[in-house]
Amino acid sequence: MRHGNALREEVGSPRTTPLIGIYDMYSASIAARHYDGFFVSGFGFAASHYGLPDIGFIAWPDMVAFVERLRPAFPAHHLLVDIDDGYVDPEVACHVVRRLERAGASGVVLEDQKRPRRCGHADGKLILPLDEYLRKLELVLASRQDMLVVARTDATEEEEILRRAAALAASGADVVLVDGVRSVEWIRKVRSVIGDTPLLFNQIAGGKSPSLSLSELTELGVDIAIYSTPCLFAAHHAIDSALTDLKEADGRLPNVAKSGGIGVAGSTKLLEQNIRRHHPERKVVTA
Repeated sequence: MRHGNALREEVGSPRTTPLIGIYDMYSASIAARHYDGFFVSGFGFAASHYGLPDIGFIAWPDMVAFVERLRPAFPAHHLLVDIDDGYVDPEVACHVVRRLERAGASGVVLEDQKRPRRCGHADGKLILPLDEYLRKLELVLASRQDMLVVARTDATEEEEILRRAAALAASGADVVLVDGVRSVEWIRKVRSVIGDTPLLFNQIAGGKSPSLSLSELTELGVDIAIYSTPCLFAAHHAIDSALTDLKEADGRLPNVAKSGGIGVAGSTKLLEQNIRRHHPERKVVTA
Protein backbone atom coordinates (compact mmCIF):
# COMPACT_ATOMS: atom_id res chain seq x y z
CA MET A 1 0.00 0.00 0.00
CA ARG A 2 1.28 3.44 -0.92
CA HIS A 3 0.58 5.19 2.36
CA GLY A 4 1.75 8.61 1.21
CA ASN A 5 -0.62 8.69 -1.74
CA ALA A 6 -3.48 7.48 0.46
CA LEU A 7 -2.95 10.44 2.78
CA ARG A 8 -2.48 12.79 -0.17
CA GLU A 9 -5.86 11.73 -1.55
CA GLU A 10 -7.48 12.28 1.85
CA VAL A 11 -5.96 15.76 2.09
CA GLY A 12 -7.47 16.54 -1.31
CA SER A 13 -11.00 16.00 0.00
CA PRO A 14 -13.25 19.06 0.52
CA ARG A 15 -13.21 18.90 4.33
CA THR A 16 -10.37 19.37 6.80
CA THR A 17 -8.68 16.05 7.58
CA PRO A 18 -8.15 15.47 11.33
CA LEU A 19 -5.06 13.59 12.54
CA ILE A 20 -5.03 12.67 16.23
CA GLY A 21 -1.83 12.88 18.24
CA ILE A 22 -0.87 9.55 19.79
CA TYR A 23 2.08 8.82 22.06
CA ASP A 24 2.20 5.02 22.52
CA MET A 25 0.53 1.86 21.26
CA TYR A 26 -2.25 2.01 23.84
CA SER A 27 -3.26 5.58 23.05
CA ALA A 28 -3.22 4.67 19.35
CA SER A 29 -5.44 1.66 20.06
CA ILE A 30 -8.05 3.90 21.65
CA ALA A 31 -7.76 6.66 19.04
CA ALA A 32 -8.22 4.08 16.25
CA ARG A 33 -11.78 3.50 17.47
CA HIS A 34 -12.64 7.12 16.65
CA TYR A 35 -10.36 8.36 13.84
CA ASP A 36 -8.52 6.85 10.87
CA GLY A 37 -5.52 9.17 10.95
CA PHE A 38 -2.73 9.59 13.51
CA PHE A 39 -0.17 12.30 14.16
CA VAL A 40 2.94 10.80 15.78
CA SER A 41 3.54 13.79 18.01
CA GLY A 42 7.02 14.74 19.12
CA PHE A 43 5.59 16.35 22.25
CA GLY A 44 3.77 13.15 23.20
CA PHE A 45 6.63 10.84 22.26
CA ALA A 46 9.20 12.81 24.26
CA ALA A 47 6.85 12.77 27.25
CA SER A 48 5.95 9.07 27.08
CA HIS A 49 9.22 7.55 25.88
CA TYR A 50 11.68 9.66 27.88
CA GLY A 51 9.59 11.53 30.44
CA LEU A 52 11.10 14.76 29.12
CA PRO A 53 9.82 17.94 27.46
CA ASP A 54 9.88 18.33 23.69
CA ILE A 55 13.12 20.28 23.42
CA GLY A 56 15.30 17.99 21.31
CA PHE A 57 15.78 14.79 23.28
CA ILE A 58 14.22 12.43 20.71
CA ALA A 59 16.67 10.05 19.00
CA TRP A 60 15.62 9.08 15.50
CA PRO A 61 16.03 5.28 15.95
CA ASP A 62 13.44 5.43 18.73
CA MET A 63 10.97 7.24 16.50
CA VAL A 64 11.53 4.79 13.62
CA ALA A 65 11.06 1.85 16.00
CA PHE A 66 7.76 3.33 17.19
CA VAL A 67 6.45 3.63 13.63
CA GLU A 68 7.59 0.06 12.95
CA ARG A 69 5.34 -1.05 15.84
CA LEU A 70 2.44 1.15 14.80
CA ARG A 71 2.12 0.15 11.17
CA PRO A 72 1.44 -3.61 11.63
CA ALA A 73 -1.25 -2.89 14.23
CA PHE A 74 -2.88 -0.15 12.14
CA PRO A 75 -2.33 -1.17 8.51
CA ALA A 76 -4.86 1.27 7.02
CA HIS A 77 -4.41 4.32 9.26
CA HIS A 78 -2.64 7.47 8.11
CA LEU A 79 0.62 8.04 10.05
CA LEU A 80 2.04 11.56 9.89
CA VAL A 81 5.32 11.61 11.83
CA ASP A 82 6.99 14.58 13.52
CA ILE A 83 10.74 14.49 12.78
CA ASP A 84 11.52 17.88 14.34
CA ASP A 85 14.46 19.46 12.46
CA GLY A 86 15.41 16.16 10.81
CA TYR A 87 17.76 15.48 13.74
CA VAL A 88 19.99 18.41 12.77
CA ASP A 89 22.03 17.08 9.83
CA PRO A 90 20.47 17.05 6.33
CA GLU A 91 21.91 13.62 5.50
CA VAL A 92 20.49 12.22 8.73
CA ALA A 93 17.12 13.74 7.84
CA CYS A 94 17.18 11.99 4.46
CA HIS A 95 18.16 8.67 6.03
CA VAL A 96 15.35 8.93 8.57
CA VAL A 97 12.80 9.76 5.86
CA ARG A 98 13.81 6.68 3.86
CA ARG A 99 13.65 4.49 6.98
CA LEU A 100 10.25 5.85 7.97
CA GLU A 101 8.86 5.34 4.48
CA ARG A 102 10.01 1.71 4.51
CA ALA A 103 8.40 1.35 7.95
CA GLY A 104 5.06 2.52 6.54
CA ALA A 105 4.84 6.18 7.53
CA SER A 106 2.42 8.22 5.42
CA GLY A 107 4.26 11.50 5.84
CA VAL A 108 6.68 13.58 7.89
CA VAL A 109 6.78 17.10 9.29
CA LEU A 110 10.14 18.90 8.91
CA GLU A 111 10.63 22.18 10.77
CA ASP A 112 13.00 25.10 10.25
CA GLN A 113 14.10 25.40 13.89
CA LYS A 114 17.69 25.23 15.00
CA ARG A 115 18.98 23.84 18.30
CA PRO A 116 18.12 24.19 21.08
CA ARG A 117 14.65 23.54 19.65
CA ARG A 118 11.34 24.17 21.41
CA CYS A 119 7.72 23.06 21.19
CA GLY A 120 6.09 25.05 18.42
CA HIS A 121 3.79 26.79 20.92
CA ALA A 122 6.60 27.74 23.32
CA ASP A 123 8.56 30.97 23.54
CA GLY A 124 12.24 31.26 22.67
CA LYS A 125 12.24 29.47 19.31
CA LEU A 126 15.25 29.96 17.02
CA ILE A 127 15.05 29.40 13.26
CA LEU A 128 17.54 28.48 10.59
CA PRO A 129 18.39 30.89 7.78
CA LEU A 130 15.76 30.27 5.11
CA ASP A 131 18.25 29.17 2.44
CA GLU A 132 19.76 26.59 4.81
CA TYR A 133 16.35 25.13 5.64
CA LEU A 134 15.28 25.05 1.99
CA ARG A 135 18.42 23.07 1.07
CA LYS A 136 17.58 20.52 3.77
CA LEU A 137 13.96 20.40 2.61
CA GLU A 138 15.02 19.91 -1.01
CA LEU A 139 17.16 16.91 -0.04
CA VAL A 140 14.32 15.40 1.99
CA LEU A 141 11.88 15.84 -0.90
CA ALA A 142 14.33 14.10 -3.23
CA SER A 143 14.75 11.22 -0.75
CA ARG A 144 11.09 10.21 -0.45
CA GLN A 145 9.10 8.16 -2.95
CA ASP A 146 5.41 8.84 -2.42
CA MET A 147 5.60 10.00 1.21
CA LEU A 148 3.87 13.29 1.99
CA VAL A 149 6.22 16.02 3.29
CA VAL A 150 4.94 18.87 5.46
CA ALA A 151 7.23 21.91 5.50
CA ARG A 152 6.91 23.73 8.84
CA THR A 153 8.08 27.17 9.81
CA ASP A 154 8.37 28.37 13.39
CA ALA A 155 8.86 32.00 12.44
CA THR A 156 7.15 34.44 14.81
CA GLU A 157 7.73 37.85 13.18
CA GLU A 158 4.79 38.72 10.94
CA GLU A 159 6.75 39.65 7.81
CA GLU A 160 8.98 36.58 8.17
CA ILE A 161 5.99 34.25 8.63
CA LEU A 162 4.57 35.28 5.25
CA ARG A 163 7.96 35.25 3.50
CA ARG A 164 8.69 31.74 4.71
CA ALA A 165 5.20 30.40 4.10
CA ALA A 166 5.40 31.54 0.47
CA ALA A 167 8.88 30.03 0.06
CA LEU A 168 7.78 26.71 1.56
CA ALA A 169 4.81 26.55 -0.80
CA ALA A 170 7.11 27.23 -3.76
CA SER A 171 9.58 24.52 -2.66
CA GLY A 172 7.53 21.56 -3.85
CA ALA A 173 6.53 20.51 -0.33
CA ASP A 174 3.14 18.82 -0.21
CA VAL A 175 1.78 20.83 2.73
CA VAL A 176 2.71 24.01 4.63
CA LEU A 177 2.48 24.44 8.42
CA VAL A 178 3.01 27.71 10.27
CA ASP A 179 3.19 26.55 13.87
CA GLY A 180 1.88 28.66 16.72
CA VAL A 181 -0.26 30.85 14.42
CA ARG A 182 -2.11 33.15 16.81
CA SER A 183 -5.39 34.16 15.14
CA VAL A 184 -7.98 33.42 12.49
CA GLU A 185 -6.78 36.54 10.67
CA TRP A 186 -3.30 35.03 10.41
CA ILE A 187 -4.65 31.73 9.12
CA ARG A 188 -6.27 33.73 6.32
CA LYS A 189 -3.04 35.62 5.63
CA VAL A 190 -1.01 32.41 5.38
CA ARG A 191 -3.68 30.84 3.19
CA SER A 192 -3.49 33.83 0.85
CA VAL A 193 0.29 33.56 0.24
CA ILE A 194 0.64 29.79 -0.29
CA GLY A 195 -1.66 29.50 -3.30
CA ASP A 196 -3.07 26.04 -3.89
CA THR A 197 -0.62 24.28 -1.56
CA PRO A 198 -2.48 22.45 1.22
CA LEU A 199 -2.37 24.08 4.66
CA LEU A 200 -1.97 22.31 8.01
CA PHE A 201 -3.09 23.78 11.35
CA ASN A 202 -1.79 22.52 14.70
CA GLN A 203 -4.17 22.65 17.68
CA ILE A 204 -2.79 22.05 21.16
CA ALA A 205 -4.62 22.66 24.44
CA GLY A 206 -3.21 25.70 26.19
CA GLY A 207 -1.20 26.65 23.12
CA LYS A 208 -0.92 29.93 21.24
CA SER A 209 -3.38 29.12 18.44
CA PRO A 210 -7.17 29.60 18.64
CA SER A 211 -9.40 26.58 19.27
CA LEU A 212 -11.44 26.00 16.11
CA SER A 213 -13.86 23.35 14.92
CA LEU A 214 -13.26 21.28 11.80
CA SER A 215 -16.13 23.11 10.10
CA GLU A 216 -14.52 26.46 10.89
CA LEU A 217 -11.15 25.24 9.62
CA THR A 218 -12.72 24.01 6.39
CA GLU A 219 -14.22 27.47 5.82
CA LEU A 220 -10.76 28.97 6.37
CA GLY A 221 -9.22 26.71 3.71
CA VAL A 222 -7.29 24.48 6.13
CA ASP A 223 -6.70 21.03 4.68
CA ILE A 224 -5.28 19.14 7.70
CA ALA A 225 -5.72 19.66 11.43
CA ILE A 226 -3.37 17.89 13.81
CA TYR A 227 -4.39 17.45 17.43
CA SER A 228 -1.05 16.89 19.12
CA THR A 229 -1.96 16.22 22.73
CA PRO A 230 -5.62 15.42 23.60
CA CYS A 231 -4.79 11.77 24.32
CA LEU A 232 -1.71 12.63 26.40
CA PHE A 233 -3.40 15.35 28.43
CA ALA A 234 -6.54 13.25 28.98
CA ALA A 235 -4.38 10.36 30.23
CA HIS A 236 -2.54 12.75 32.56
CA HIS A 237 -5.83 13.92 34.09
CA ALA A 238 -7.40 10.45 34.26
CA ILE A 239 -4.36 8.76 35.85
CA ASP A 240 -4.01 11.50 38.42
CA SER A 241 -7.74 11.30 39.26
CA ALA A 242 -7.72 7.49 39.46
CA LEU A 243 -4.76 7.40 41.83
CA THR A 244 -6.22 10.15 43.99
CA ASP A 245 -9.42 8.09 44.27
CA LEU A 246 -7.41 4.94 45.04
CA LYS A 247 -5.55 6.70 47.82
CA GLU A 248 -8.79 8.06 49.28
CA ALA A 249 -10.33 4.54 49.14
CA ASP A 250 -7.45 3.12 51.17
CA GLY A 251 -6.24 1.09 48.19
CA ARG A 252 -9.58 -0.51 47.29
CA LEU A 253 -10.07 -0.72 43.51
CA PRO A 254 -13.43 0.45 42.13
CA ASN A 255 -16.01 -2.09 40.94
CA VAL A 256 -15.81 -1.56 37.18
CA ALA A 257 -18.92 -3.67 36.55
CA LYS A 258 -20.95 -1.14 38.51
CA SER A 259 -19.11 2.02 37.52
CA GLY A 260 -18.79 1.27 33.82
CA GLY A 261 -15.04 1.72 34.02
CA ILE A 262 -12.32 -0.21 32.20
CA GLY A 263 -11.15 -3.54 33.58
CA VAL A 264 -9.03 -6.38 32.28
CA ALA A 265 -11.72 -7.66 29.90
CA GLY A 266 -12.29 -4.30 28.26
CA SER A 267 -8.59 -3.62 27.94
CA THR A 268 -7.87 -7.03 26.43
CA LYS A 269 -10.72 -6.66 23.93
CA LEU A 270 -9.28 -3.33 22.79
CA LEU A 271 -5.81 -4.80 22.27
CA GLU A 272 -7.11 -7.85 20.41
CA GLN A 273 -8.25 -5.50 17.66
CA ASN A 274 -4.61 -4.77 16.85
CA ILE A 275 -4.15 -8.42 15.89
CA ARG A 276 -7.40 -8.63 13.94
CA ARG A 277 -6.59 -5.61 11.77
CA HIS A 278 -3.37 -7.26 10.60
CA HIS A 279 -4.80 -10.80 10.39
CA PRO A 280 -8.56 -10.35 9.85
CA GLU A 281 -9.00 -14.06 9.14
CA ARG A 282 -7.34 -15.15 12.39
CA LYS A 283 -9.38 -15.96 15.48
CA VAL A 284 -7.83 -14.46 18.61
CA VAL A 285 -7.89 -16.77 21.62
CA THR A 286 -7.17 -15.36 25.07
CA ALA A 287 -7.00 -17.15 28.40
